Amino acid sequence: MDEIIAFCKRRGFVYQGSEIYGGMAGLYDFGPYGVQLLNNIKTEWRRANVQMKQNYVEIDSAIFKMPETWVASGHVGGFADPLSECKKCHTRIRVDKELGKIGVEADEKMSEKELQEIFDVNKANIKCPHCGAKDWTEPKMFNLLVKSNLGDFTGKGETPVYLPGEACQGIYLNYKNIVDTTRVKVPFGVAQIGKAFRNEISPRNFLFRCREFEQADTQYFVRPHENEEAYQKIKQERFDWYVNLGVKAENLRFKQHEHLVFYANDAWDIEYNFPSYGFDEVEGIHDRTDYDLTQHMKFSGVDLNYTDPTTGEKYIPWILETSVGMGRMFLTFLSDAYTVEKVGDNERVVLKLDKRLAPIKAAVFPLLKNKPELVEKAREIYAKLSETMMCEFDDNGNIGKRYRRQDEIGTPACVVVDFDTLDENSPNFGTVAVRDRDTMEQTRVKTEDLEKVL
Repeated sequence: MDEIIAFCKRRGFVYQGSEIYGGMAGLYDFGPYGVQLLNNIKTEWRRANVQMKQNYVEIDSAIFKMPETWVASGHVGGFADPLSECKKCHTRIRVDKELGKIGVEADEKMSEKELQEIFDVNKANIKCPHCGAKDWTEPKMFNLLVKSNLGDFTGKGETPVYLPGEACQGIYLNYKNIVDTTRVKVPFGVAQIGKAFRNEISPRNFLFRCREFEQADTQYFVRPHENEEAYQKIKQERFDWYVNLGVKAENLRFKQHEHLVFYANDAWDIEYNFPSYGFDEVEGIHDRTDYDLTQHMKFSGVDLNYTDPTTGEKYIPWILETSVGMGRMFLTFLSDAYTVEKVGDNERVVLKLDKRLAPIKAAVFPLLKNKPELVEKAREIYAKLSETMMCEFDDNGNIGKRYRRQDEIGTPACVVVDFDTLDENSPNFGTVAVRDRDTMEQTRVKTEDLEKVL
């Protein structure tokens, strides 16, 4: 994973946030190639979850929401992690995670007092990750919501406003609007890619646990107790989506939650076998029953019952949720594609991304940069291809180095304009050499057919 993290910086996929000021933990910026890969992942996610489903729609809700939203959702009262601080260097740790590292299970349903008792027994075995000391403060529950001063003109913080702890609440708040203004009928789904913010005690594992991230969520509204068949179908669809986009099936698995929150009927994770980290959650698939809409109806006073247009029956729909952090999804695809392989006596790094996800679809080279006629033709081809796909023009260095640069960023095809392309006496006149990223084989393609072939 250290190698992959270094690669992300070196090749312009991911940068540390605010790096010139020393960087901020848990915050990352996507670079030129990273943002293209991220956008392509979003496009494929939308294609699968909106475009190819007749009963799904998409929204984009505002980041700021009425504070009552987070009271109703349970985030103000219960969205917390147990925190302890090293008395020597003041490094903070998340207690349940540190206990897990020494084989002690901390149940998420435990009270603060129960957690303190378990930690008190085991804290002598927990070293501070910074200074190595074993002297800790008593664990305290630390709320992860990020507060804002939006609309607080007095500076007293009397009515705190929060950044979203999860993106999906915007879907619940707009459920009634969607039913009233579109032709959707239960069962139907709503999709959204939105920002979320969490004041993580110890952000870690690169993009895996951040303080600012994007979530891609779907909420599928079904009749009460008519959830099981749809739930199993959604689970399998989400697993198959990763495999269809090139993730090796042996690196994925389902894991059922052992401890359910009180309102959940069932919950599963799709886990990926990350380098260094091992299997961990990428995407959650949750049967949330009618909790969310019931809570918002209670706190807002607005009737959120659905009226069946045929029978007139009224009910609060149950919700089947899929939720994935875009950073985790990004890291899954990139980790699975990252390959170091032998080519003769040399090594090459190649990002074997599915071609639909590749940041750059084709790179166009003149064989030699000091031959104006080759450069002119290559730029002409590059300009034409750029109308329909992301391309790069590269004439820097020898052809082998240019191939290696494109292999590293996952470009599926390199197009080379050579002397045969322009030689009317050559049998290859009017063609270019197209080199495949994975096989490294070259074929000749007519310039007029190039766009279609690619």
